[in-house]
Amino acid sequence: MTLKAVLFDFNGVIINDESIHEELVNEIVVGENLRVNPQDYKEVCLGRSDRACLRDILERRGRMVRDGDLAKLIARKAQRYRQRLEGLESLPIYPVEEFLLQVGKLGLAVGLVTGALRSEVEWILDRARLKSYFPTIVAGDEIPTSKPDPYGYLLAVERLNRQFPALNLQPQHCLAIEDTPAGIEAAKAAGMQVVGVANTYPFHMLQRQANWTVDRISELDLAWVQAVFSGRSGPSTRVQVLE
Repeated sequence: MTLKAVLFDFNGVIINDESIHEELVNEIVVGENLRVNPQDYKEVCLGRSDRACLRDILERRGRMVRDGDLAKLIARKAQRYRQRLEGLESLPIYPVEEFLLQVGKLGLAVGLVTGALRSEVEWILDRARLKSYFPTIVAGDEIPTSKPDPYGYLLAVERLNRQFPALNLQPQHCLAIEDTPAGIEAAKAAGMQVVGVANTYPFHMLQRQANWTVDRISELDLAWVQAVFSGRSGPSTRVQVLE
């Protein structure tokens, strides 16, 4: 088996913005005259799309939301999210560019699979000067389901094959980079191996689910992972854990 592509999550992997999303979701809950439960965001929203998050978090409070009203809430949150980021001196981007350069040097295809809105993702990548690294993006508003459903990852494989026909990519040729259990579950259900980055959840929690776990993406020895895919590696000396 050969490693051919690396697929990244966005929130919690590329950008450190989960606290902003949590505040904005809580604003919406309060705006609906409902009480905020501090556990709801972590249990319902982390790793999932805005649509799934807001729908389920409101349902927990007994509020059933029609599709049209849900779309308005998502748009309101997106507007407030952009305003919050525009008010920052710099975007809270994780130090990922060196790793992205390493991916390119190894000749691997790159994609991004996220529950975030495409408009948010592209705006942030443009401002962070990272957009050129991601020729393929699958965003949350383009698909009918949310992680942990594998649909987004399977669609990314399909899009990469359309863009690079000679790649002949299959899910088992892909490595996913995720920071939440929902994301790890989605990538594994798609048939991929997964690196869990402990940006959002503790190392030990992701270690139980991911094929490899690291505290920071810079710790991932991608050449060694590539050798593992091809069956050419011995034990690694780095802090990486195989299931």
